[in-house]
Amino acid sequence: MNNKKMYLTPKGFEDLKNEYKELQDKRRPEVVARLSSAREMGDLSENAEYTAAREELSFIDTRIEELEALIKQVELISEEPHGNAAVDLGSQVVLKIKDKEEVFTVVGEWEADPAEKKISHESPLGKALLGKAVGDAIEVEAPAGKMVYTIVGIN
Repeated sequence: MNNKKMYLTPKGFEDLKNEYKELQDKRRPEVVARLSSAREMGDLSENAEYTAAREELSFIDTRIEELEALIKQVELISEEPHGNAAVDLGSQVVLKIKDKEEVFTVVGEWEADPAEKKISHESPLGKALLGKAVGDAIEVEAPAGKMVYTIVGIN
């Protein structure tokens, strides 16, 4: 991990803390108990349950360490209305694409979810939107070619 800020909404941060708590307080103790039980079965070299539990514990411990590092890097994105001066992290942006309007929310890369129209501030579209105002047209290179978007609203 580096010292790069990780931008999250309060809900995204809560989800991260909940995953950490679930792993630390529930899943890890369950796997440690399975590991202990499997160890009591005897020969560890041919004990599939022991091997599986050991691998799962290793995965959980790695994820716990990763989450601890991530939590230290979080910078919360305000959920307060951002006004409509310029696009920023947390802004909901209404874009006109050809004859269709779509609403996107600009979020940190860890919360990006194209299916929910949450775009990362690090994505080509997110980068192009930051700092722009209503009425601005932006061009973004997409796999299908250049796309032209017009900002029709910012919340």
